[in-house]
Amino acid sequence: MSTSTIILIIIGAFIALIIILGIVMSKEMQVEKSVTINKPKQPVFDYVKMVRNQDNFSIWNMKDPNMKKEHKGTDGQVGFIYAWDSAADKNAGAGEQEIKAIKEGESIDFELRFKRPMENTSSSYMRTESISANETKVIWGFKGETKFPINIMKGMFEKLLGKDMEKSLGNLKQILDK
Repeated sequence: MSTSTIILIIIGAFIALIIILGIVMSKEMQVEKSVTINKPKQPVFDYVKMVRNQDNFSIWNMKDPNMKKEHKGTDGQVGFIYAWDSAADKNAGAGEQEIKAIKEGESIDFELRFKRPMENTSSSYMRTESISANETKVIWGFKGETKFPINIMKGMFEKLLGKDMEKSLGNLKQILDK
């Protein structure tokens, strides 16, 4: 067997392995991170339910200071839509976030509709839990589906997303602990 034939067999086996992994691996991506804020639950909830406040703590919202932003509806209420479009930062891309449900004082559910860099729809949520009279746990979760063959790198995406969520929650803590 020639060297070039062996190389072609190895490349073919590698491609087959990637295809098999992509078919077998879960496509669902789920990440959840939390932070403890030294403040009572209601003021924390009142702050996080206002989507425009994400401009103050979300590292994604801060990626491009010149990002075009549009708002539809009443912030902090079901149906509010926050849209963004970044020409300068391809990773910030374009999309919109809509408040889908609010359980007052407890949780906010969002739908994320990404347009760029890749089109996808996902869900996100923020929950608040009282730890004590002056401590609140904020839980930020994300759930979405990765498409084949990108789902092969799902673990890496979850890790990167988790780090970004932790940084954003750290920013939130700095703001609210003051």
